[in-house]
Amino acid sequence: MRENAAINHTFAVCAYKDSPYLEECLRSLAGQTAPARIILCTSTPSPFIEETAGRYGIPVYVREGKSDIQDDWNFAYETAQTRYVTLAHQDDVYQPDYLESFLRAVRKYPDISLYFTAYTAIRNGKPDPGERTCRVKRLLCSLVRFHRLAALSFVKKGCLCLGNGISCPMVTYDRKAAGERPFQSQLKFALDWEFFWKMAGRPGRFYYESHPKGFFRIHEGATTSGFTADHRRSAEEAEMFSHFWPRPIVRLLMRFYSKSYSTYEDPQAKKGARDRLDFYRFWNRYFWRRCLPSRQAFLRICTEKTKGERSWT
Repeated sequence: MRENAAINHTFAVCAYKDSPYLEECLRSLAGQTAPARIILCTSTPSPFIEETAGRYGIPVYVREGKSDIQDDWNFAYETAQTRYVTLAHQDDVYQPDYLESFLRAVRKYPDISLYFTAYTAIRNGKPDPGERTCRVKRLLCSLVRFHRLAALSFVKKGCLCLGNGISCPMVTYDRKAAGERPFQSQLKFALDWEFFWKMAGRPGRFYYESHPKGFFRIHEGATTSGFTADHRRSAEEAEMFSHFWPRPIVRLLMRFYSKSYSTYEDPQAKKGARDRLDFYRFWNRYFWRRCLPSRQAFLRICTEKTKGERSWT
């Protein structure tokens, strides 16, 4: 597996209708510094999609039936057929060394079940490194940055219990760990968060690359915008918090969390996102400085807990 990791990976692009950003996504994948296998999957075939993929020699696979985010993701995941799969989103852009970074990680830690990276937001066509939701996700991933400890269930859940710290376009899945048809949920918006929560309870390591290896595009046509507008997003996020916390804490978390919805509703509305960032800064500071005597103590506790159970190579 160490020698064949490159040929065991596929970028499966999920295309929906005629996105003006599709070609930029495909160009970024075709320009990877490591040889990349790329396919495009869609339930909304069109001459535009065929022509755009054809310019890069990328095969197009069509799923029959009504478009559905869960079915579309599962179709792309299964069509890839290789052990490792990245479900690339048509609106987003990947750094040239995304695949190379993943290959280095999986050679060092062959038990990786989920590989994911930080990202930079794109707003109005320009990178926005200081975008607050992006910064919040980095805070949520504070624990899982310790790669040697990221095979522990409580460490993996640490990036999920206060919100979904994982950006799904930046994720590479190990199919041996994730299984077939991994997305089987009643949720529509938070189905990725629910799946990551399930994976956190299974054997395997979460590997978080803190250096941004992609760009996440924020725009009015994004799927997130639609789920925010019809209030499905808030209901599903509250349901996910209930997996970790009692109801009073869920209500408290949702008061802060729902303020971030202005990221999609109004690009100029920054107060809600700022409040949410301040809350997570407070939690991060409280956890490290009050709940644990020091970060060194935390590392010592975890090392003692797992001593003799697994290798730290």
